[in-house]
Amino acid sequence: MRQRGRHRRRRRGRALRAALTGAALGLTAAATLISASQATVAEDPGALKPLAASARSEELRLTEQRVPQPWLDRLSAVMGEPVGVGTVLDTADRPLREAADCTDDERQALPVAPAATRAYCWDEGETRGWQAGAVTTSGDADDDGRWGSRRVILSAWSREDQTPGAGLARVSFVDADDPENLSYTSALLTVPVEGGNDYRGLDSPVTGMVWYQDKLLVTTGDRDRNALYVYDVDRVQRATTDTDAVGRVPGGWAAHGCRYVLPAVAAYRLPDVPGAARPEVLSLDRGTFPSSLVAGEWVAADEGRPTRLWRYALSTEPERAGLPAADRAGHVDAREAYETEAVEVGGVLSYRPTGADRSRWYLGRAATGTEGRGTLWRQDATGSRTTTCGADRSHQCWSALPGSLSYWAETGEVWSQTGRVLFALPLAAVEKALD
Repeated sequence: MRQRGRHRRRRRGRALRAALTGAALGLTAAATLISASQATVAEDPGALKPLAASARSEELRLTEQRVPQPWLDRLSAVMGEPVGVGTVLDTADRPLREAADCTDDERQALPVAPAATRAYCWDEGETRGWQAGAVTTSGDADDDGRWGSRRVILSAWSREDQTPGAGLARVSFVDADDPENLSYTSALLTVPVEGGNDYRGLDSPVTGMVWYQDKLLVTTGDRDRNALYVYDVDRVQRATTDTDAVGRVPGGWAAHGCRYVLPAVAAYRLPDVPGAARPEVLSLDRGTFPSSLVAGEWVAADEGRPTRLWRYALSTEPERAGLPAADRAGHVDAREAYETEAVEVGGVLSYRPTGADRSRWYLGRAATGTEGRGTLWRQDATGSRTTTCGADRSHQCWSALPGSLSYWAETGEVWSQTGRVLFALPLAAVEKALD
């Protein structure tokens, strides 16, 4: 029986590799047909330029606001004991499709160079009306790449249409122990209100997300003065009714159809100064000491100004596990910050190779026109490089809608998401394509 199962997995693995290889070849061929106007390369963003210390303290500072512990205790008392990630994964029964079962249109969203080595597609019905957001993994959460004994991927989704539930955000917990059989279930992101007797939806898109230790840090949109919210993955609450409502309802607790609820435990407010930078994209850098939260803002191409990239140190204090390092006044200051000429950045990653004297920053940028693909740039203090593809050596080789970038050190892979497609590829392949 084990032998037949192993042969079946090998056949499926060959089919998956064939599908991804075929998609990459097809996309490369398509890239050669891009018109001259579509293939126009955006101006080289050049080297990163350090920001002055005064700008870091004034424009990048966040101020911490913790949700009162009695509020969280009260919510647990009225909703029932919180559950952990393992319990959530045990109920993950919604499958993701492997690349071989994705549609041609879905595979068209994958990068051309470097090509994805793993790809999965979300169900159209499950994601209708929801916009794909950030990705993080248990590779961020813990050094060994697991949460407990489980490998986990977290995928954020936001509802930005005009249907019931507009403005809500959820996180899908993906059981990634078996790479050939990914399944998931979802939790609604919420904020406690009324002293912990109720909760509301986050009411914000989630374009950046990092899972560090037992905390999940997520970005917020410009409707909210808070730039970040923090969730405790050991405080997942069960919803008890399957309705479109959110919060306390007659007979129980609702989460817009999700099985679970994640209540925020802290928020971080932007400074009330001109030019305050809102972090739109996030990733984790375990190569610094202490580990750091890497952030970048979204700047539209027509704004005519540089994009800021920066990092916050994460706390080493046991009582502040998973939270940014803050002073006694609750201020969180950037430890390092740069400007880049790259605009419309949809994903950022910072990584320092062994033996290197500086970190490399990787930026996923949106397509430069109404059609075409995005670009992937690597920048540092000395310059920048990007990938090329097709007969015309186009730089538009990355996913069309660049998503967040998350590095899983245990496997050496970078994970991202574009549209309904979740994908991974080795960081070594990214480096090879950029050299």
